[in-house]
Amino acid sequence: MTALETTPDGDGSTTADAVPVEVLGAPTDNPDLLEWVRRTARLTTPDAVVWCDGSRAEHDRLTAQMVADGTLIALDPVKRPGSFLARSDPDDVARVEHRTFIASEHEADAGPTNHWREPAALRAELDGAFAGCMRGRTMYVVPFSMGPVGGPISQLGVQLTDSPYVVVSMGVMTRMGSDALAAISPGTPFVPAVHSVGRPLVAADGSTRPDVPWPCNPLKYVAHFPETREIWSFGSGYGGNALLGKKCFALRIASVMAREEGWLAEHMLVLKVTTPQGRVHHVAAAFPSACGKTNLAMLQPSLPGWRVETIGDDIAWMRPGADGRLRAINPETGFFGVAPGTGPETNPVAVEMLREDVIFTNCALTADGDVWWEGLTPEPPAGLTDWRGEPWTPASGRPAAHPNARFTVSAARCPSIAAEFDDPEGVVVDAILFGGRRGSNVPLVAQALDWTHGVFTGAGISSEQTAAAEGTVGELRHDPFAMLPFTGYHMADYFQHWLDLGKRLPAAGLPAVFSVNWFRRGDDGRFLWPGFGENARVLEWICGRLEGTAAARFTPLGHVPAAGALDVAGLDVSAEDLGELFRVDVDAWLGEADLLEEYFATFGPRLPHELTGHLDLLRYRLAGV
Repeated sequence: MTALETTPDGDGSTTADAVPVEVLGAPTDNPDLLEWVRRTARLTTPDAVVWCDGSRAEHDRLTAQMVADGTLIALDPVKRPGSFLARSDPDDVARVEHRTFIASEHEADAGPTNHWREPAALRAELDGAFAGCMRGRTMYVVPFSMGPVGGPISQLGVQLTDSPYVVVSMGVMTRMGSDALAAISPGTPFVPAVHSVGRPLVAADGSTRPDVPWPCNPLKYVAHFPETREIWSFGSGYGGNALLGKKCFALRIASVMAREEGWLAEHMLVLKVTTPQGRVHHVAAAFPSACGKTNLAMLQPSLPGWRVETIGDDIAWMRPGADGRLRAINPETGFFGVAPGTGPETNPVAVEMLREDVIFTNCALTADGDVWWEGLTPEPPAGLTDWRGEPWTPASGRPAAHPNARFTVSAARCPSIAAEFDDPEGVVVDAILFGGRRGSNVPLVAQALDWTHGVFTGAGISSEQTAAAEGTVGELRHDPFAMLPFTGYHMADYFQHWLDLGKRLPAAGLPAVFSVNWFRRGDDGRFLWPGFGENARVLEWICGRLEGTAAARFTPLGHVPAAGALDVAGLDVSAEDLGELFRVDVDAWLGEADLLEEYFATFGPRLPHELTGHLDLLRYRLAGV
């Protein structure tokens, strides 16, 4: 670690001199990378620059530093070995979608689902915000690989940040450190990402101020420049706003790369499903946040002889292999999951995974140095301190853990992780599932009629709002492909990319497409399907469809299980409830078709005609019921 020399500017501020390579102590000779780091250091003026190696020693040093600074609370070493609790600023608890920008060269290329900013104007604003923003802090250089280093589906990035919390978290979530840096040889493309919490400790006039446990800034930017593959994030230290390999790179920037290069970057989990006969199927599934993704990714099947293993819980990159079939990797190495609702009954695998080496954020703290959140146990323990650091009892009238409280943990800690998780070639995708949280209309499971109908199905997904995104909780919003906040270009062009990919790949090798909905309710408000481990029964039917053994009946929405084809033996699901799970209410669906037409109209003339054609076909099929 070497301090940067600074000199006063004419306005009294300070900027770093041109810093030679040896002063930075850089373990690389990549001139483009070095010049970018120097240029950013001159803008942000940190006290020091540290090149991260991703080692355990680095992790231990930074966590000890954060404990001393009050950013982390060390949990009881017996109850949660190697684990910590962070409490964010109350104004920095989730993604800031209204301050998330796509700065494409042309506004039309961003589309109606993104917040567009003119690139030159946004760069000028960012220059103003980032000028001197790291005074008094250290700038960490964080090289990382999304996917196994050197893999055919993998991509490289470097994040510059003044947050040790981000460094440690990136070490969990990505393949971060010396190996990734070594792969960024001269001429090798990488995604440059700059992040600052936006709270310098030294002002332009040289005056100082003390640090706080969770530094941030009321002014926030999460900015993406698709043409130059750049990410700039300012003001937030939380989640996808700050861990720039996650949503920013792995989805918004990667979706642009994927469109140009002929692959898919998707908000999807990936499962390995093994039947009792030893047949293996790989399933990718798209769900909005907090709609049961982690539960499905770590499913413990209730059916004897079935096995489900985890490859990913959030993001899938899928690229056609030499045989024309889609192959998927999970580009991440960790889980950044929602804690509330995760418990022994809902997700026992996750509970086991969280026993050690975890960073918890905005959970409650127990009197004996453990963490707690709603859903972990039926009753809260006595003596809780809530996520704001205040005493809490059930009579407090507020949640003990923030509804979007999180855990960050290595995939290596997951008991259900598949051996193929580290395969750089990825796994063949046999089926794709689209789902959301819908209390009515959408059946438990339906198979799309073909690839194009599957794209229509994905484009029409809507879900009840969750705490992970801005808006009114419970409000229904369209979330096509679960990519509404994450597509880095015009959503209609994204639909077209899916359609085009289907035309380029051999029809026999295309994954089958299904929709699922675990959340349908009866008139009395009950969930009609038990969910959780019983969702294996739906996977059983899906695998049967892949193998040509499961019977189905035709509906206007697609193929659903024929009578007796879905195994419900031993379940407390009445014949009436089972019928309701697959009932197609014609009037309600004609109303949904009208709403979908209105939504599709927001995409203007770029909407693929295939989707409007399938909307017409849906109405035609409904009219024939």
